[in-house]
Amino acid sequence: MNTFPRLILAKDLSRIGLSTRGLSAQARSGKLLRVRHGVYVEAVRWNELQPWERYRLQVEAAAETFTSPTTFSHHSAAAISGIPVILRKQPIHALTAFSGGGRSRAGVRRHYVPEQSHDSEQLQGFLVTSRIRTVLDLAATVPFAEAVVPVDHVLKPDAARGVQAIPKEELLAEIDGRYSQAAVRRIRAVVDFADPQSGSPGESYSRGLIHVAGFAPPVLQYEVWKGNARIAITDFYWEETRVVGEFDGREKYLKPEYLRGRTPSDVVYEEKVREDRIRATGRNVARWVWSELNKPGRLEQILLDAGVPRRRRASGGHPNVSVTSKRAGDTRI
Repeated sequence: MNTFPRLILAKDLSRIGLSTRGLSAQARSGKLLRVRHGVYVEAVRWNELQPWERYRLQVEAAAETFTSPTTFSHHSAAAISGIPVILRKQPIHALTAFSGGGRSRAGVRRHYVPEQSHDSEQLQGFLVTSRIRTVLDLAATVPFAEAVVPVDHVLKPDAARGVQAIPKEELLAEIDGRYSQAAVRRIRAVVDFADPQSGSPGESYSRGLIHVAGFAPPVLQYEVWKGNARIAITDFYWEETRVVGEFDGREKYLKPEYLRGRTPSDVVYEEKVREDRIRATGRNVARWVWSELNKPGRLEQILLDAGVPRRRRASGGHPNVSVTSKRAGDTRI
């Protein structure tokens, strides 16, 4: 887990009798960046952060400015808990027991929940909704494909944080009277679709978009063999048209744990060799990256061009039975 830059608080200077004008001056000069009113960070450190890391720091900045105990929820609780989500200029999310809640103010979205239902827990000095409540709240409120990301994640252990997997049955057992009937249907649909075999947030989001676009469900973590040699484990595979689907995240080209002493150029070359070996088995390969997931219709076009089949309609005599994700190691050529 990354070490986040230290927040610089105007109130800390005021407490010891110092002027805060210097902070404003440094912000104007570009040395500091104002994260929130009265909260600053070194600009050079901020620029090094990924979008989800910046959002996590914004949650911390909000916690520093609140004057009463606050339970963070939805995307904000996920950011503290290390649960991946799709961020789209999200406000800070927090619970309120005030029945007039639910409005945004100063970049904070308040969600009304009766005080007796605030099932918060302490985590890293923050009050947050539990992991189960966090993913249920997300599944109830965000689009289907986005909701798949956090639910997939909690279905498997998080070794980095020492957190156990949450079975689907346990998630569904925690649905209570807090949600509307429509929200319960959305939650159940996402939980039913979720799969712990998904290898990354990008793969989860891709799979959700693939489903929403009406394509046949792929096999996950498919093993491609040639003779007795395993060539690759692929993200997605459609046996009917022999198409491999691969999501390319930035991590494999940037993070030391993925590079393992190699340069980004080495990884690019190895990926090219790997893809050539897959194609040599008679399979087609479709690849996409984050930027293409964020362009409406782009992934759909990539899959159509590669020959990925659409789901068969039950009305045509072919029920839409979901493919059980598995390692298909028995298919060799």
